[in-house]
Amino acid sequence: MRVLLLTGFFLLALCGNNFAEKVFFQQDTTKKDTSKAVDLSQKKEALFFKGLLPKSVSKKPADLAIYPATSLQQALKGQAPGLYVQEPSGEPGTVQQMYIRGLSTPLLSKRDVYQVQPLVVLDGIPLVTEEHPFAFDIQQYDYNRAGPATNLLAGVDINNIASIVVLKDLAGIAYFGPRGANGVILLTSKQAGIKRRVSFNSYFGMAQRPGVNTINGEYENNFRKQFYDRYTPNGRYNDDDVYPLYLSDSLNTAYYGPSNWSDSYYRNAVVYGIHADISGGSERASFRFAVGNVKTGGVADQTGLDKYNAFFNVNMKPLPWLQFSASVNGTRLNRVRNKNLRDRFAQMVYIPDLGAPLSPNKINYDAYLSQFDNGFDHNFNNLVQGQGKLIFDFGDFKFVSRLAIDYNEGFRDLFYPRTLMEGNSYASNYYGFNQRMVFDNFLTYTHLFNKKHLVSAELGQSTQWDTYKYNNSYAYKGVNDFIKINLLESDPNNGNYLNPLAFPKPLVYKFLDRTKQNLVAFYAKGSYSFDEKYTFSLLLREDASSNAQPTSRWLFTPTLSAGWNVKKDLLADNKFISDLNFRISAGRLGKLNSFDNYAQGPQYTADAGFTGNLTAPGFNAFAVLTRPYTFGWVGYGIPWAYTDQLNVGFDFGLAKSRFRGSIDFYTKNDKNQLIGVPAYAEYGYSQAYEPGMNVNNTGVDLLFGVDILKASKKGFGWTSTLNFNLNKNRLKALPGGRTELVIGNRYLQVGQPIDQYWLLQNQGIYNADKDVPQVNGKPMTYSGIALHGGDPVWKDLNGDNRIDQKDKTLMGHILPTLSGGFQNQFSYKNWNLGIDLYFNLGRQLINQEMANRFNFINREGTVAMTSVKEITYWEKRGDYSKYPLYNPWSTVIPYRSDQDLFLENASFLKLRTISLGYDLSPLLKKKGIERIYIYGSANNLFTITPYTGQDPELVDYTGYDSGYGMPVPKTYTLGIRMEL
Repeated sequence: MRVLLLTGFFLLALCGNNFAEKVFFQQDTTKKDTSKAVDLSQKKEALFFKGLLPKSVSKKPADLAIYPATSLQQALKGQAPGLYVQEPSGEPGTVQQMYIRGLSTPLLSKRDVYQVQPLVVLDGIPLVTEEHPFAFDIQQYDYNRAGPATNLLAGVDINNIASIVVLKDLAGIAYFGPRGANGVILLTSKQAGIKRRVSFNSYFGMAQRPGVNTINGEYENNFRKQFYDRYTPNGRYNDDDVYPLYLSDSLNTAYYGPSNWSDSYYRNAVVYGIHADISGGSERASFRFAVGNVKTGGVADQTGLDKYNAFFNVNMKPLPWLQFSASVNGTRLNRVRNKNLRDRFAQMVYIPDLGAPLSPNKINYDAYLSQFDNGFDHNFNNLVQGQGKLIFDFGDFKFVSRLAIDYNEGFRDLFYPRTLMEGNSYASNYYGFNQRMVFDNFLTYTHLFNKKHLVSAELGQSTQWDTYKYNNSYAYKGVNDFIKINLLESDPNNGNYLNPLAFPKPLVYKFLDRTKQNLVAFYAKGSYSFDEKYTFSLLLREDASSNAQPTSRWLFTPTLSAGWNVKKDLLADNKFISDLNFRISAGRLGKLNSFDNYAQGPQYTADAGFTGNLTAPGFNAFAVLTRPYTFGWVGYGIPWAYTDQLNVGFDFGLAKSRFRGSIDFYTKNDKNQLIGVPAYAEYGYSQAYEPGMNVNNTGVDLLFGVDILKASKKGFGWTSTLNFNLNKNRLKALPGGRTELVIGNRYLQVGQPIDQYWLLQNQGIYNADKDVPQVNGKPMTYSGIALHGGDPVWKDLNGDNRIDQKDKTLMGHILPTLSGGFQNQFSYKNWNLGIDLYFNLGRQLINQEMANRFNFINREGTVAMTSVKEITYWEKRGDYSKYPLYNPWSTVIPYRSDQDLFLENASFLKLRTISLGYDLSPLLKKKGIERIYIYGSANNLFTITPYTGQDPELVDYTGYDSGYGMPVPKTYTLGIRMEL
């Protein structure tokens, strides 16, 4: 029956060429020269999407390039409604996340973050945007993934992009299949044209170091003294208490001397970029070649990113009915990483003595930094995307065959000398790659009957092969700091020949893994348009994934879209309404499992855990077969997850499009999703993966632009554009009919949002023991521990006269409920002024850094990652006066972070960019220069927020601000753009 349906709808199928190309045809208005080598039939095909996709009034990529972004995410922040970008650190090259129209699953780990990222398509190539999370299986901490941990989308050169389109509803994303279920961002590179063109763009600038207030041991001692005075006899520790050694001697200049470490940690950094390209040819053959280099220096910890790009595109038309096009894009990313103690200890899986933090004194801190000169950290990525396409054009019929590949590899060679690690040197080597290959074939038919009836059909097939692999090894106890490799026995007569020397014997651990995923799809698309007034389209897909279980390998999904151009139909004579178009789309689309583990059912793994490491592939050359207890139980009967979506929107233009925009209302239900449920502990498992989690997101996208003053050659012009997304999520169902679920510090309840915190409500302080409520003559307890004077007053929600997890409540939101951007463009003669604002509303953060500051008793003298104190420990952040003076020695841990005492409003408004430019083109056209434009920009100038922490943006997916996010600096640049 499905085969018959697919064949039948072939007669109605949707538009004719690659979908991305059709949308790009509408969006790419940066070039006036249109090559005849470009497929002109796209003009007809674009008619369908005028009625099915929302219009865009956002910036062109050329305008986005003015901002010195290091990644695609930074460039798109605040530019499109429904697209939210999270930038947890200002360190250049670090991974950033994007979310389109909310969260489809609660973010419990970085595996979940990986699962909800949108698809990015470059010239029809679906990119691998993040390294596969399977390496987390060998890590104790998920701060950074093993390897380079570099943002792969930092490889996108905005100067090389002609069009950017964000697709959010099924009318657009369904074409890309299950990988596009979280939304799609389409990028198309500037293509070859028949007219010779040479362009050049370059900028140079500075990232400004932030101003900080430093503190030293005296300040910290005075801060703690108020607790000693209140809660210890005579303001002193009891005999059983140990005073920190680094604070015990006020004559120790390393901690009580000048706190001038910031001069060695923060800096003014250079940023620059240069891009040049040349294109030309004839109607038979044309080409474009581009190169670029971008260097972004970080303002903290000597971090930075150096990027090199090269792009080549060729179009050839040897026969009237045959066209060939190919492109290759290569990128090299060299990243200088931070020297954070936490990241270093997590990499080494080793935590040394934390009795004394780094010294705030410059001399001592510089001596510590100099130890890194005896080691190295080489961190780089190579990225290559390529595609070749054959187009056989026989008028109304067209056949297209395409082969594309995305390959990226990462390297990290690391050595820490023994002076950084209690006398033990450390060496590690990582190599990994991600490879995606796509082979597409589709046949299309497009015809216009009687100048009114436009019918198009497409029947296609797509096959995708993904391969992910890494090799990771590390070793301790090297012979010395000058030999960075294992010493091997060189005597062939020795039985230990070519093996590590028996003494000193280094500890060596080696890990490797590889996983594959195949995706096969068959689809039929049909579309009918009557007189550009009514448009209908239907897409039918049949997808199969190797990550699905054998009993549920295939999934059939339909999508129906329709559009009504009211302006052309009913309001053709209305002069005030220049455009009015209604759109609706509904359907279903499958969602992929990220791991092949879920496709296997119950499984075994070869591993042996020892010496603090999670897993190792063998022990004394003998593999050990065990159940994957740490990963979790995977059973049979796991179906495909899928998303059901409905989108209703309209586009409008008033007063000759002086007022214009689009509004979209949507609801999407992500169903049958997997979640790790705590279960089978009696068998040794930490969790069991079960399907059946359903999440709903509803919201509205708004994009509105107005020409407040119409621009003219000699007059003043002012155009404003506002975009925002309002989104709410709800948990609709849990596996097995559950109504609630506790996972770690997260509580999921059916009917409630999935991005809320689970916290105790703080109502003050018990000043004395007599103030603590009595229950049967005994004081109220917290988790069985009696409360005393100096402890917090936590609200007893259920009235059972004891405080426990049942008294926690859901509150706040990890992601904003409202986010967007507000852009203003001013022009006067040849001058242009741009002001770009970015905002988040309805978002809260847990100020974990402040909780750590007050919870000093539980952070002293313990060998745990929570006790690590970075050099920024000696930086005054936040308002200390707003917190009560609890007894820090209390066993209830008064300054615990799971209470609303540290929950803060993290809404903000940022002045993202001010740019000023002058167009010299009118003065130089006679000299062969088509355009020359000089500009300057100032970025991240100020933030308006009630948040008392460092920056409300600098937080990861958990919503807990640990203080590790490096500042997003103020950046100033001067640039020139030229076209010949």
